Amino acid sequence: MAEILSGSNHPGRLNRQQAGAYYEQQARRFLERKGLRFIAANIRMRGGEIDLIMKHHHVIVFVEVRYRSNPRFGGAAASVTRSKQQKLLRAARNWLARTSGSFDTVDCRFDVLAFTGNEIEWLTNAFTADV
Repeated sequence: MAEILSGSNHPGRLNRQQAGAYYEQQARRFLERKGLRFIAANIRMRGGEIDLIMKHHHVIVFVEVRYRSNPRFGGAAASVTRSKQQKLLRAARNWLARTSGSFDTVDCRFDVLAFTGNEIEWLTNAFTADV
């Protein structure tokens, strides 16, 4: 990781926004190597934000990217709570509506790409629109 100065208190460390951008870029590269095609990033819709939107064959994949430096509080994947899932579903529903689609007409899934320390965990179909 490139050293980025983030202020006098923690030189050499990424601030929260920089870390988020870094891990989203890492997630995109990881998923592209796995054969997914990039559609969009950091989509802010009423109700929430979608980190990445990818396409895998004919399926639209909404990706939540999470990072935790260690697993002390359950790791990155555990941080995708039911409340967070609801926000992602709302944002995805709104995005699909803007692109002339819906959960009924477009095949889609919700993945989580979790970075905990140096470990990467890809949870495909981590939750569904039925939540």
